[in-house]
Amino acid sequence: MKHKIILLFIFTFGINTFGQDLKGRVLDQFNEPLVNVYIVSISKDSNTHTNENGHFTLQKIAVNNIIEVSILGFEKKTIKLTKEHLDNGIIITLETKVFQLEELVLHKEINVLQTIARVDLQLNPVNNSQEILRKVPGLFIGQHAGGGKAEQIFLRGFDIDHGTDITLSVDGMPINMVSHAHGQGYSDLHFVIPETINKIDFGKGPFYVNQGDFNTAGYVNYSTKTNINKNLISVGYGDFNSLRAVGIFNLLDNSKLDDAYVAVEYIETDGAFESPQNFNRLNVFAKYNTFLNGKDRLTFTASHFTSSWDASGQIPVREVENGNITRFGAIDDTEGGYTSRTNLNVQLNKTLIDESIFKANVFYSKYDFELFSNFTFFLEDAINGDQIRQFEDRDIFGINAKIINTKKYKNVEAKYTKGIGFRYDLIADNQLSRTKNRLELLEIIQFGDVKQINLYTFFNSEFKIGKFKISPALRLDYFKFLYTDNLSSTFETLSETKAIVNPKLNFLYTQNGDLQWFLKSGIGFHSNDARVVLQQNANKILPRAYGLDFGSIWKPTKNLVLNTTAWYLFSEEEFVYVGDAGIVEPSGKSERFGLDLGLRYQFSDNIFFDTDATLTRARSIENIVGENYIPLAPSFTISGGLSFSDLGNFSGGFRYRYLADRPANQYNTIVAEGYLVSDLNINYTLKDVVFGISVENIFDVSWNETQFATESRLQNELNSVEEIHFTPGTPFFCKSNHHISILIMLYKIRKLFLASNLNR
Repeated sequence: MKHKIILLFIFTFGINTFGQDLKGRVLDQFNEPLVNVYIVSISKDSNTHTNENGHFTLQKIAVNNIIEVSILGFEKKTIKLTKEHLDNGIIITLETKVFQLEELVLHKEINVLQTIARVDLQLNPVNNSQEILRKVPGLFIGQHAGGGKAEQIFLRGFDIDHGTDITLSVDGMPINMVSHAHGQGYSDLHFVIPETINKIDFGKGPFYVNQGDFNTAGYVNYSTKTNINKNLISVGYGDFNSLRAVGIFNLLDNSKLDDAYVAVEYIETDGAFESPQNFNRLNVFAKYNTFLNGKDRLTFTASHFTSSWDASGQIPVREVENGNITRFGAIDDTEGGYTSRTNLNVQLNKTLIDESIFKANVFYSKYDFELFSNFTFFLEDAINGDQIRQFEDRDIFGINAKIINTKKYKNVEAKYTKGIGFRYDLIADNQLSRTKNRLELLEIIQFGDVKQINLYTFFNSEFKIGKFKISPALRLDYFKFLYTDNLSSTFETLSETKAIVNPKLNFLYTQNGDLQWFLKSGIGFHSNDARVVLQQNANKILPRAYGLDFGSIWKPTKNLVLNTTAWYLFSEEEFVYVGDAGIVEPSGKSERFGLDLGLRYQFSDNIFFDTDATLTRARSIENIVGENYIPLAPSFTISGGLSFSDLGNFSGGFRYRYLADRPANQYNTIVAEGYLVSDLNINYTLKDVVFGISVENIFDVSWNETQFATESRLQNELNSVEEIHFTPGTPFFCKSNHHISILIMLYKIRKLFLASNLNR
């Protein structure tokens, strides 16, 4: 008996001394798992983070140890552990709170810049499709075809056109279109309803092994909400016959394991142009997710988008200066187009037996595109004009899967990610034609079918050793290009295959809770158009981009965060937009280097300031000095603003963006003028209704949203002229918005209905 008591004492003492593992899960008040929550044992000085499913394991913990659970934007929790917690695990629920910048501690964060992006989205909610991309610090956009065409993108000294050097995706589903009728990498985000966006994940440079084709200047991944906490109806109307209506409705109430909602968006506007744009867009989005075994999530998403528009096109400066047309006039107002996209996406997020995570999604997209443009007017055809039609009908099939393992050794925390994926584009009737007035077909220039396959696999590792984190990674991509020329007198399918291996190596050093240093290096690529590869025997099928970043994130005071990055990028093949043909063509090697600066400052609980600037030098390597400018490459951009919330019943913000003058041709003899534009929005909340007013271009400046150096000829001109052709930016534009939260309103109506039935 005495020996049994001694053994029991030793056993109990051993457990309390050496401890055991604490397993748990952290959720928000809507039963959603929280990622990257910081959990620390105060008494044992050990810590960990939650994974993608909200799970965590804290090693060597004993009864009565105290843990602290925290993440920005949520109330911190302190918990004294019991034997039941250690034996059965623990589920922790965190409540949202007002964001406080002073609570940001760098060593607690997995990715500080992503945390800042999440805060920016919370403080400045997205309420139109253009703002979705502008949420990425340093990214600029421009619209130049009636609102329905994908935006032109600028980032880190790149004129990315519509997506040649940035990888875009939503819920793991790619947005970039390979071998697109209008240009390589074409990315139309208009099928996304802004109010459904939950998180924006982004990175600049080619340093991210889970990003493949087009990841040279950077990437942006959007995640949509898995549930909504209240229904919403929003109606906005304003100048130029503009109307936008949005409805988001929860389909399942009082269910802890299932969530479903549907969102609908309708937009129409004539724009500021003399020829009405007749723009309209309809979006329908539905999402259902269920928890399997209480922790694994299965999600089904379906969406449909359709849009049509007319456009006034890009106009030459000379016609405005001589008074023949106004800034909002047109040379050919028969431009415009139609597009639609239907998406199906199934996502699985599962925790395996060894606590590793399996994430996968299977997707399908049906896509249609038709665009009429006229860049050169009567340069090629003095009688009928130079209008072109670009058309395609596309199906996309794909799957992405990865397994994430986390292991702890004696003094090292290791994380391994293994991924594999497949994408197949089936493009029918990829066509470029000459047309007249959008009705008469004059000539078919190019007409064929494209099949393009991309297989990939990658391995990423992260080793945390003290204050250092080292992340070596490797990615393999395989492509197969097939093209059938329907204009050829004999049937022949051209084909080509190509594989590419790209390494990445990143370092992070957390000096203390207020200062981090990072060094990133890696190689990315952007694929060439299948028609260029197969018909023109391109030398560069998958041209690489070599990048290097060095920078810091510094918190000098409790309410101020600064991020600074010096960067360099070398590209084996530059893709440049050709206005007269409406295509993208290769133009040789290039290099860019620059400086990114970011600032976040919180004046009070309710007032927040942010700004981001990028200074860049971009040059072609293969041309002589003086003739080596890269057309439309931005040299300096800055954007930011002041946000306020919960000031009584008021919220809103002031935003600005500045794009400096930049060369429009390789000689810098034609200059695209810069601009400074400011917007303002103010909202007033009255119970369940939000009344808002937003003003774009509040100072009513005359600015050119997109500009190209183009050689054109008008019908009354003998000789052609090369000069700036532009699309005017929006003038002073005021619109009102009314948001109605109908969760409480429906409850009140239900009560009245029940009461009326009882009184009968």
